[in-house]
Amino acid sequence: MKLFEDLQWRGLVKQYSSDSLIEKLNNGKLTFYIGTDPTADSLHLGHYSSFLIAKRLAKYGHQPIILIGGATALVGDPRGTSERDLAEQEKIFNNFEKLKNQIQKIFPYEIVNNYDWTKNIMAIDFLREFGKHITAGYMSNKELVKRQMTTGISFTEFSYMLLQGMDFYHLFTTRGVTLQIAGSDQWGNMTTGIDLVRKKNGEEVFAMTMPLITDEKGKKFGKSEGNAIWISENKTTPEELHNFLLNVSDDIVISLLKKLTFLSRKDIEEIESNHKNGTGYAQGILADTVTFDIHGVSINKK
Repeated sequence: MKLFEDLQWRGLVKQYSSDSLIEKLNNGKLTFYIGTDPTADSLHLGHYSSFLIAKRLAKYGHQPIILIGGATALVGDPRGTSERDLAEQEKIFNNFEKLKNQIQKIFPYEIVNNYDWTKNIMAIDFLREFGKHITAGYMSNKELVKRQMTTGISFTEFSYMLLQGMDFYHLFTTRGVTLQIAGSDQWGNMTTGIDLVRKKNGEEVFAMTMPLITDEKGKKFGKSEGNAIWISENKTTPEELHNFLLNVSDDIVISLLKKLTFLSRKDIEEIESNHKNGTGYAQGILADTVTFDIHGVSINKK
């Protein structure tokens, strides 16, 4: 099965910026990046699903770079509801180190910190080199910004998409990165990076989003939603993770098997055909597989 077909079958593709990306994913060799901001000291299950895509692409010969946004975390991503509290710098730096160590245990890829290339940029240089290429009207039309305009958005949060766009441009010019992958809530920020590269260098780069991992009610798994399942065993033990997955709804268990495991299409279709609602059969396989992949332990349930 071709890579893009597998990603679609698993429900891991929501938007992509150009049809030509499909050919590059299936037959080319791309350097791409996927990132997270260190606003917490652990990844959660939603992050884990996103980072698994890096592993899936790497298996097909593509080169991942993982970005931990030490700079963007200090600014705060607009969430479309209310202004985020600004995080303390020391806390962000401590979180970065913890995330870096955690990620390296599961995903052995290069890790970069956008604070390294933004910390010495002067405001005037930032405005001249990047701000002049993106209009206020363009930024105001982004969905997250539009939703927050009614409650008020600071210039700090308003600038977040330009900082993330600068990340894409920096990685394109220094590492040859031509693809960014993120959750679907990041689409507006990602296309800003595409436009910056096009306007400054005249080159085409790509973006692809995945649907956010949600429960049976459509509520995403995440820190801001208050229902995070953490990857750190100090915050969510392997037993708690296993138990959580054992109890997911029959409505979403097959979807989670596709998104959170490397089980083949044949294996998952066989599990689906053998699963009967209320038996916990598919949930048991999901819980055993994901817990072992993350923590390297098997949980014996009597």
